[in-house]
Amino acid sequence: MAKNKSGRIGLILLSFYLGLALSPSCHKKTEEDVILELVNTLAGLAEKKDLETIITYFADDFSDFEGRDKAGLKALLAGYFSGRTGIVVHPLSSRIDTLEMTQAFLQTEVALSSGGAEALRRLVRISPDNYRIKIGLVKEATGWLIQSAEWSYISLDGLSPESLTMLKKIFPKL
Repeated sequence: MAKNKSGRIGLILLSFYLGLALSPSCHKKTEEDVILELVNTLAGLAEKKDLETIITYFADDFSDFEGRDKAGLKALLAGYFSGRTGIVVHPLSSRIDTLEMTQAFLQTEVALSSGGAEALRRLVRISPDNYRIKIGLVKEATGWLIQSAEWSYISLDGLSPESLTMLKKIFPKL
């Protein structure tokens, strides 16, 4: 009985230590991880149309390629959100071009669809709207914030090979 009990305790301890060793929380996130997670976080917030939380990820001195400041971007997003019944954001490939102590530059490609159109697009093999976004980030006390952004529509032919592969997984009939 004592041998069986110590065997169970050993098995429990082994399971515990294996869990700790394999747990993602044991892996310290790198700055690259944090920055790349930002893309997924913002995609999720956009799908929820959570404009107030989205704006907290932008630096006070934000400026986009058309000269919009943070208030101008908020107005642009509010108009986009109000004109859509549902938004589906598929982050595709992302890469960090520059990473310094307090500054970073990221390029990402995303596919956007309106929620109702998502199922239709899959059935009729229509591609979603694809965008390449170039983002400048600044690290402040609260974390990485978007300081600048530039985006442009890109066709399927303009997507990076990684993005095209990911898009074909999402839209197999593409």
